[in-house]
Amino acid sequence: MLRLSVNDEISRLKAVVLGTAESCGPIPKPEEAYDPKSLEHILAGTYPNEEDMIREMEAFSEVLKKYNVAVYRPEVLEECNQIFSRDIAFVIEDKLIISNILPEREQEVDAILHVLDKIEEENILHPPEKVHVEGGDVMPWNDYIFVGTYTGEDYADHITARTNSHAVEYLRNQFPSKKVKSFELRKSKNARENALHLDCCFQPLGKGKAILHKNGFLVEEEYQWLVDFFGKENVFEITADEMYHMFSNVFSIAPDVVVSEKNFTRLNNWLREHGFTVEEVPYAEISKQEGLLRCSTLPLIRD
Repeated sequence: MLRLSVNDEISRLKAVVLGTAESCGPIPKPEEAYDPKSLEHILAGTYPNEEDMIREMEAFSEVLKKYNVAVYRPEVLEECNQIFSRDIAFVIEDKLIISNILPEREQEVDAILHVLDKIEEENILHPPEKVHVEGGDVMPWNDYIFVGTYTGEDYADHITARTNSHAVEYLRNQFPSKKVKSFELRKSKNARENALHLDCCFQPLGKGKAILHKNGFLVEEEYQWLVDFFGKENVFEITADEMYHMFSNVFSIAPDVVVSEKNFTRLNNWLREHGFTVEEVPYAEISKQEGLLRCSTLPLIRD
């Protein structure tokens, strides 16, 4: 059995579900796009092909194995995009919460049943239907759970609005010892402004550092709270262009080890200057679907 344990974003990783790009299906039609960045690439004829994405994910898998991480993969479903395992579930403490995601994606949960079967049934939570939540919006951080949300009256009109106020309340009720801190995110049909999830504009790192993009947040005071929490001198502020390329969606294997996209030169240099080991992988094709390294992982156990 798997003894789940996740209390932050950085402790040494022991077990993870990494998505798969195998048999991810044909290029979606424009009306089938889940997010503005995918739509942009569908219309431009630059949508990534399966072979390239498989190669990128295998490079990531090799890095995880290098650090002795147990890597689980979903069962491959025919013609189904299963890259972003962070969307379908997430772990806080010893509980795995199954996300209420877009209905078209529910079969992705069935594809990790071989992993769920290794978890005690009472440690798997199924939120009520009104709770909309995806793992990209949820970050356990010691005493806190940071949650990206959107509570505008036009929530239902935004396919990019994935986590609602019911989710914030649900997490407060499930984890009463944690402080649940929510952040209103900017939702837009413009891929260069849209913060699909909290990890599109924020990422806590080891050594007290964090990556932030101010314009991803709708409420300046909430952005400022994070700056004050980590300290301005510890924050790597990314530009709109860097947010678009998913600079904040890196992934920590340990407090001092970060997996990052190989083209993120400015960020990777900064990380090294601050004492991090940076494991660079190619992930630019996958990023065309508005997701990157954190999005394609579902951590199960961290020390």
